[in-house]
Amino acid sequence: MAFHNTLALAGRLLLAFLFLPAGIMKVLGFAGTVGYIASKGLPIPEVGAMVAIVVEVGGGLALLCGYKTRIAALALALFTLVASMVFHAFWTMPEEQVMVQQLMFFKNIAIVGGLLVLAAHGAGVFSVDGRRSTVDGAVA
Repeated sequence: MAFHNTLALAGRLLLAFLFLPAGIMKVLGFAGTVGYIASKGLPIPEVGAMVAIVVEVGGGLALLCGYKTRIAALALALFTLVASMVFHAFWTMPEEQVMVQQLMFFKNIAIVGGLLVLAAHGAGVFSVDGRRSTVDGAVA
């Protein structure tokens, strides 16, 4: 059981370390983020950038702490799936860009899979959710 919880902690931390820096970089390079979103033809790119920041930073912090982990993992999975379809649509790319975009797309799909497993199994005992479950009998 301890091994299971240690792996859950490691998985949460590794996923958090993907989303937190991405969200922080969007804050620090907000204008560039907005420009990139606009270049994909999306409406209201400023709002899109803000949504991305909130999801990546908020979801990343939630995974890091193991707080509301199932909800955070589902939100990040949906966000990553949608972002992959929009920003890594390799099927629409010129031939010289297909390979890199296809790798990025399928990497993101694998991340979605990991997030869904985390949503299904929860944060484990080494988390805020786990601590709460030992106090009030809730499921982590």
